[in-house]
Amino acid sequence: MATAEQIKALIRSHLSESHEQFFTVALQVAAHEARHGHSDLAHDIRQMVDNARLRPTVIIKFPNDLEGLVISEKPAIPLEALVLSADIKARVERIILEFRQQNKLKSHGLNHRRKILLTGAPGTGKTMTAEVLATELSLPLHTVQMDRLVTKFMGETSAKLRQIFERIRAVAGVYLFDEFDAIGGERSLDNDVGEMRRVLTSFLQFIENDTSDNLIIAATNNLRLLDRALFRRFDDVLHYDLPGEAERSRLITNLLGTFYGKQFPIAEAVAVAEGLSHAEIDRACRDAMKLAILNNKNYVTLASLIELLKERHAAYQGREE
Repeated sequence: MATAEQIKALIRSHLSESHEQFFTVALQVAAHEARHGHSDLAHDIRQMVDNARLRPTVIIKFPNDLEGLVISEKPAIPLEALVLSADIKARVERIILEFRQQNKLKSHGLNHRRKILLTGAPGTGKTMTAEVLATELSLPLHTVQMDRLVTKFMGETSAKLRQIFERIRAVAGVYLFDEFDAIGGERSLDNDVGEMRRVLTSFLQFIENDTSDNLIIAATNNLRLLDRALFRRFDDVLHYDLPGEAERSRLITNLLGTFYGKQFPIAEAVAVAEGLSHAEIDRACRDAMKLAILNNKNYVTLASLIELLKERHAAYQGREE
């Protein structure tokens, strides 16, 4: 049977509608049952989690020549799962509130903020923010693969963008333009080409003329590459930093779940995690849990987590060399 801590963790995650945390604890229960020889039960639990995690991902029905460019999904990531600074999280909550109360704002001649630019290093929560917004607003998330748009359709990118914005007017959802710097580069850069200048000009016109109620989000890893003319087209610009001490502590505690022992010296792990992104800390914690399971333990040791966090640091250094 599941331990008392696991049962309480399941109840807490259910009440807070934290689906991913619920799945994590459920898998911990499966591992616990497997260690006690209940292999059939463990298999059934893992199968249920796998089935629940399968989110249908379909391609929006654009013309055939745009197949694979825009991907639609229905995320299930609640606001509680977003570990960000208090300032950024408050601004995300403001976007949600204004969207939900847009009719009230319109009755006073005001519009809700819906054109949002997210900037920051990779793995700091930009894409997850779009997923959370879609979840909280009960809307599908439509992700436009900007890098594919540019590389696959050079010479006709502006025409494809027009089709996308026509879809934005027609289909409700949260629209994420990922890897936005692929077209949003400064028009005066020496390595720029005429085609990309035309694409950026087209995008500026499309986003300025868009009058739909949908959320349009652009995400970039490199703010310095963006054309300054872009900023006034957005209702809000959110800058994402690497997690601070408080965010790192919450991340590690949340991710480890019941694998987080009561005597776990969290401060040491938080210190070692400094300089890592949210995504890198996530990977290290999940690797630590896998290591514990494979060693028939129901808790993560500080030594193993620190070693895995150091591995993530080494991976970063390798990319920078």
